[in-house]
Amino acid sequence: MLERLSLRDFVIVTSLEVEFGAGFAVLTGETGAGKSILIDALQLALGGRADAGVVREGATRTEIAAEFSRIPPQAQQWLEHNGFAAEEVLLLRRTVDHQGRSRAWINGSTATQGQLRELGEWLLDIHGQHAWQSLTRPAALRALLDDHAGLDNRELARRWSLWQAARLRLAEARRLGDARENERERLAWQIAELDRLAPGDQEWPELNAEHQKLAHAQSILDALQLALDCLSESEISASHLTSRAMDALTSVSGFDPALRSATEVLQAAQAHLDDVTHSLNAALRRTELDPDRLGEVDARLSAWVGLARRFRRPPEELPQTLAAWRDELRALDAATDLEGLARDAEAAQRSFLEEARRISALRRKAAPAWSQSITAAMQTLGMAGGRFEIQLTALDEPQAWGLESVEFCVAGHAGSHPRPIGKVASGGELSRIALAIAVTDSVRPEAIEHGAGTLIFDEVDAGIGGAVAHTVGRLMRQLGSQRQVLAVTHLAQVAACADRHLLVSKITECGSTHSDVRPIEGQARIVEVARMLGGHADSKASLAHAREMLECVDNGQAPELQLGELAAP
Repeated sequence: MLERLSLRDFVIVTSLEVEFGAGFAVLTGETGAGKSILIDALQLALGGRADAGVVREGATRTEIAAEFSRIPPQAQQWLEHNGFAAEEVLLLRRTVDHQGRSRAWINGSTATQGQLRELGEWLLDIHGQHAWQSLTRPAALRALLDDHAGLDNRELARRWSLWQAARLRLAEARRLGDARENERERLAWQIAELDRLAPGDQEWPELNAEHQKLAHAQSILDALQLALDCLSESEISASHLTSRAMDALTSVSGFDPALRSATEVLQAAQAHLDDVTHSLNAALRRTELDPDRLGEVDARLSAWVGLARRFRRPPEELPQTLAAWRDELRALDAATDLEGLARDAEAAQRSFLEEARRISALRRKAAPAWSQSITAAMQTLGMAGGRFEIQLTALDEPQAWGLESVEFCVAGHAGSHPRPIGKVASGGELSRIALAIAVTDSVRPEAIEHGAGTLIFDEVDAGIGGAVAHTVGRLMRQLGSQRQVLAVTHLAQVAACADRHLLVSKITECGSTHSDVRPIEGQARIVEVARMLGGHADSKASLAHAREMLECVDNGQAPELQLGELAAP
């Protein structure tokens, strides 16, 4: 339930705080006083589109805060799921600066505009003064029925997307069949060429290393033999000379102990020389001249280089190129598998139609019951004998929303046949039908239990008056016994039925104009109702009429309407 709304520097409001209570409340005021400003502010607080135009002239930013209590369970679950504090009181706050930049908070934590909008769906239902206009739009009619039937169309939309994607792949494969076949042949030929080479992942660097060794085998042998001669095999080799030096020092180290360390160093050097000699001998045994193998490696390298030039790739990338071409060929084979693509499209179509038929069954179950409820409401709204009918017409081809179109039809009086609502209903009748739809949908047990706790009607009573206006007021009053209801109205009959009355006025001070909202009761309320009746607010007749209307409501003299009879059975 909406408890409090605070505004600062919003349009023509300098600073304003309005408290709301349970039941049915009305907002009234002179034309141009800004009765819809509070509704606009609420929509902004609940994620509506913001721009710099909402900032009061001369101010740097506007700020709106909406406080709710008795949070619906679904809203509590949403808060917990999205990481926001779920407390007894919910505070939504939104700011917009003079450059149009917007910021938002939920219970003190920063939030996005989309998050405000998602949460707002569980808190408020706003029925605008032009709600009747949606009754002429097929998509809006379908959405109204689906919402009333409690349908979740997300799975239907998902299956439609899968079906359309499968159809597109099949059509594209058929259209590009020849081009893809040519591409497939080209890839197959290139792969065959590389397959004959069969390049290994590490073969290129290994071939280069082996070629270097084979091409310089004689130089390697000569260098090994020379090194061995120097180290151990010649008469003046390093090993022989080191051995003689050790013998000389060993013979005199007994006379000079300091020479022992030099002897130990020479012994270590002799050991290293022996190790190197052993390694060089092993390398000499492994190294041999092999012109046949050198020719094989040369030929293999030439094959690599030739294919690399042909396909304009670095030689070292040939293995990766072969793998990539194989992947492309597999993809092309899958894309040109027309039979497989056709099977996929047919399976996706069957899946969509299965879900679409389920949705259709639920629509056909909900439509007659809701039509009956709206027809009942029309009898109390000045359309006695009228009849409302929701017609579902099978489509020639399935669409994203299902297998049928939805049309609202109405017969304005007894004996006439229902026809499309936009063709036979006047503006006033459309407004009343929109109100009947809103009321009958709002009193559903599911809507009361799981729907938004607050309903707002923004001049949906436009174009009606007299006894019908009394009926509208009583409907909203009784609806207020089940949920919080706020109505912006210009009808005295509706205002007289309210539990609380808020007066919107425009005040000019020091050359500037701003709006103000204050609760009225007693004599102030009588004066406002008298003004709304169309007479002079200070005339005795108007005041007496207004007082009588209010007393009739307060004393319970107005006949009660049974809202339960308007709910769908």
